[in-house]
Order: sequence, then C-alpha cells, then structure tokens
Amino acid sequence: MESRKPRRPKMGPRGVGAPADKAKDFKGTLKRLIKYIGRYNIAIIVVFIVLILATVLSVMSPKVLGKATTELGNNVIERIVYNQINEMLKEAPSYIVDMLPEDATINTLIDMNIIPSDVSENIPEIAKEVEIFNEPQINFNYIGKILLVILGIYIISASFMYISSRTMAYISQKVTYNLRKEVDEKLDRLPLRFFDKHTHGEILSRITNDIDNISFMLQQSLVQILQSVFSVIGILVMMLSISFSMAGVAILIVPVSLVIVAVIVKSSQKYFVRQQKILGVVNGHVEETYAGDLVIKAFNMQDKEFEEFSKLNDDMYVSSWKSQFLSGLMMPLINTVSNLGYVGICILGAKLAIDGKMTIGNIQAFVQYTHQFTQPIGQTANMLNVVQGTVASAERVFEILDEKEQEEDTRTPIKLEKVKGAISIDNIKFRYEENEPLIEDWSLEVKPGQTVAIVGPTGAGKTTIVNLLMRFYEINSGSIKIDGVSTKDMTRKDLRQMFSMVLQDTWLFNASIKENLRYSKQDATDEEIRKAADLAYADHFIRSLPGGYDFVLNEEANNVSSGEKQLLTIARAILADSPILILDEATSNVDTRTEEKIQKAMNTLMKGRTSFVIAHRLSTIKNADIILVMEHGRIVERGNHEELLKRNGAYAKLYNSQFSEETA
Repeated sequence: MESRKPRRPKMGPRGVGAPADKAKDFKGTLKRLIKYIGRYNIAIIVVFIVLILATVLSVMSPKVLGKATTELGNNVIERIVYNQINEMLKEAPSYIVDMLPEDATINTLIDMNIIPSDVSENIPEIAKEVEIFNEPQINFNYIGKILLVILGIYIISASFMYISSRTMAYISQKVTYNLRKEVDEKLDRLPLRFFDKHTHGEILSRITNDIDNISFMLQQSLVQILQSVFSVIGILVMMLSISFSMAGVAILIVPVSLVIVAVIVKSSQKYFVRQQKILGVVNGHVEETYAGDLVIKAFNMQDKEFEEFSKLNDDMYVSSWKSQFLSGLMMPLINTVSNLGYVGICILGAKLAIDGKMTIGNIQAFVQYTHQFTQPIGQTANMLNVVQGTVASAERVFEILDEKEQEEDTRTPIKLEKVKGAISIDNIKFRYEENEPLIEDWSLEVKPGQTVAIVGPTGAGKTTIVNLLMRFYEINSGSIKIDGVSTKDMTRKDLRQMFSMVLQDTWLFNASIKENLRYSKQDATDEEIRKAADLAYADHFIRSLPGGYDFVLNEEANNVSSGEKQLLTIARAILADSPILILDEATSNVDTRTEEKIQKAMNTLMKGRTSFVIAHRLSTIKNADIILVMEHGRIVERGNHEELLKRNGAYAKLYNSQFSEETA
C-alpha cells in the first residue's frame, strides 16, 4: 500500500524556510542546546571532573619541572663559582690555604676577607655554601626523581584526557542519534504543508550537515573549550603563586585578546550562518537537478542549470571564504599580542632573577605558563567560530522540531472490524492558504462497492479530495465518515490501512521486485505476490528480467520502463487487498493495449470495493457509478456516464473533445 502521493516541493524562491542571515535567537538556541545535552548530566559531570584533574596535573607540571631546572642551574652555578674560587686560591699564599678548615665554604673565605668585597658581592647566594675542598656535583638523583614525577604526571594527565574524549564521544554520538531520531519521528508527524514549503535538499541538509556540525562540536570543540577554560584558571593561579608583577603583565594580554575575538566573532557570525543557509540551497538545487536530469537535457537547459548552480556555488564560496578568512585572522593577531606580552615577561623575569628575587626554575615555569596561558585563549577564540556555526545548525534543527504538527489522533479511537466502504462527505471546506478558497461546501454519498470517478481540469482539486480522505490534510470544517464513523474518530494508521493507492508518480525503492511488491503486505507469500503481479499483467515482464522477482531495481528504478514501473505499483496495490481503492491516473504510463488489460483487471479488483478513480482519459471511467466533474474545487456536475452525456454540459464537452482527438 502506498501511504501518500510523493510530492515534488513547490520551489518558489530557492531556500525557502532556511534561516535568515542572522540567527534569530543565538542565546536561546545555545541554552536549549545545553539543556538538550544536559540529558546526559552524569556523563558530563564525569567529563568535567576528569578534565579538571587533567588540567590540575597539566598546570602543575611546569612548576614541578622548574624544580629540576632550578636544581640543575644551581649545580652549574656552584661548579662555576667553585672553579673560579679554586683558581683564585692557587694564586694565594700557601699558608692561607693551610689554615682553612676541611669544611670551609665560600662564606668562610668571605668572612676571613680572603675574597675581595667587590668579588663576593657578585657571588650568588646559592653558591656561598659550596665547600672549598669538596667539588660540587650535578644532583642527578634529585633531578631524575623530578623527571620521573613529571613523566607520571604526563601519563596520568593523558589518561584523564583519553577518558574525557572517550566519554564525550559517547555523549556526542548519543545526542546525534537522538536528534536524528527525533527529527525523523517529527517529520512523520508533520503535515504535508511543511514539505510543500521546504525543498528536499534543504531538509536533507538539516538532518545530515547540521546534525553532523553539532556532533563535531560536542566531540572535538567542547572538550577543547572546557579544557582551555580550566587551563586558563589553573595557569592564572600558578602564575600568581610565582609572581604578582609578572602575572600582571600576562593578564594584560587577556582583554586585548578578548577585544580581537569579539570583533572577529561579530564580523564572521553572519558569514557562518549564511554558509549553512546556502549549503541547504545548494543541496536542494543539486537534488532537484539530478531528479529532473532527463527533462533538463530534453529542453537543452544544461547551460542554464549550470549557470544557476555556479551562482549558488559562488555565493557559498564567498560566504565560506569570508568566514574562514576572518576566523583565520584570529590566531595570528592573538599570537602577535601574546608575543609582545612574552617579551615583557622575559625582561621583567630577567630583572627579578638578577636581583635574586626569583629562581631560574620559576622563570622557566612562568615562561611556559605564559605560552600555555595565551594558547587556550586562542583555542577558545578559534572554537567560538565552531560554536557559532553549531548554534546556527542547532537553530535549523530545532526549527524542524518546533514545527506545528498535524492534529493528534483521538485518544479514544474507533476501529472498524470489517470495513464495508460506505463513505459520507458532508459540507467539507478546505484551503491550502487561508486567503485562497479551494474546496467549499463539498458533499458526496458513496455506497459500499461503488466506483466514484473524479474528472476535471488540472488544479480543480481532484487529488486534494483524495488527500482529505486519507487525512494527509485536515479539513477546515464539515465531516468525512466511513461506515458512519468520522475519520477524525479513527487513528490515521487504521484509516490508511483501509486504502490502497496507485499514483501517477510511481515510487519504487532500491531493492528486489519481490521486496517492492511485498511493501504493501509484509507477510505476503511468494505465491500471493505472483498472483498480484499476474492480475496487473506484470508477471510476464518480471519473469523475463534477469533473476525474475529477485531482479534488483536501482535507486531511480530506471532499469525498467515507466510503464513497467506503473504495472509494479498496480500489482502492489492489488496485493494490499484493501477495501477502498484510490487510482490517481493509474494507467497514465502504459500503452493503450496494456491499459485495456489493466482496466479489465481493475474492474475485477474493484468488484465489492469502494473505489475512487481520478482520470483524464474519460474512456477509462465509463462504467463508474458516480462521475464528479470538478472545477475550481466545486462539483459542477455529477451522475453516471450516460446521464452526463445527455445533459450536454461540462462532462459532455470534455468527453466529446477527447473522442474527437482519438478518432482524428
């Protein structure tokens, strides 16, 4: 059974339904996205804790490593001073050396005035306790322990980062999975109006590209942003613990960097949003163009379509180039500011070291902190561009989730156990747009087993009546009843199970012919499938294909002819064996001879079933019990074939014009 008529979207201006150049509610969408992610609060708390631990270990490492540097520096200085003093003692009288105690230090020499005051003033404090007769050694034991501690810190920190990344990957994939699931379920609940106003490519772009953007941000960018924020806080604390004055110089980098970030983010935001918008438009254009490939080639419109694609592609190129260029400026500018601050810190640190107010290790640690301090700021700034794109994508996804859904099914549905097929349509009104009347005060009584043919010019509202019968659209007023029960008192699923539908636009999917036919009745046996195909005069051509019923149709189902596709959809409807049939130009794609055969099969099939037939070729509906002639949404004539011909009205004119054409 076919659930509904596939509709080619009304194009109008390309990209209709896409967001404007600016996000409608950046803060609101961001809050909503955070709230959505908050469903996995336990996993997020784990990520937070692990990231904090990893950051603490990471910011500790430079200061711990600085101890090894300080020790190594002190050892080197001690050896240099020791060698200088020993050279000096070689020139001193021997009795002076002999009078020195075995544990004499450089301080001893200073106290005994053996070292001149101008020399002693330049001796570092750390070297004054060096023993004269005991050459200082490099303290490899202490330095080795420090290095082992650093190695352990790095390993544990890396392990924590692995845990956070793994957990965040789980969260991102769950969010992506649930978003796609919710969007898919939402699309099933949306009325056809939504699909009339949005191109297939644009909807596809929201389901794929936009949700992928959210997934990437959660898996990659969010961890980096959190780590950067924690790192900035931790590094700031460590820098303040080393030197307030040097930390002040480093902190001055922040406001300058933030100003640069704010300016670039404000400038690039509109281009990121437009880039996502144009991407959906390009997808829609490509999908539409490839779907109509034969028509385009038949009318030699390749150049025009290529020109239109080139314009869209150029527009996307400009938006992408500007957004990437502006975001690319961020890091070089921030690095320039950071380097200037770096120079200031080096000068101040050197002065403090010379004055003996800071150790070499602390200077080294502070220099590392300075580099690490600006790096997360730059990373965060860079990730803000990703966040902007993500919020724009999230807004587009949430727009689908916020779309007004079709009316809910009644909570106390009535299910007809045995459908007879009596249909009563009483004064229904329907409009696609409020200010454009279409169906007005439309009424019809159909007895079980009757065949109703609906004819009229294109746009008269014939297919609309079918859509209203199956509740693809909701009527504005009036009622439609089946066997005395209003269709609104049934679930849509139960209602649509009563119908089998064959459309002018065939729809077959990439699978075997057997699977395509079984689509209307999942538990159908191979014999039932063969009988349905035989009734539809499709069995012969199916058996002639390689593999027969196991022949696989490609994605476009263009490895069989249009007429053969129509026969398959008719066979599928026959297999469904529903009590009510809808045939919308069901024989439009078959030749006259095949049409006659199918018509005989349809006549057999329609016996005992209520049938609605939409036809332009009036010769196919001569035997209909009721023929409705529609114009502009109204029934202008009704009756059987003979009655309408005698009236010599609209139907007679249509029939005679077709008869004249056929005999000409």
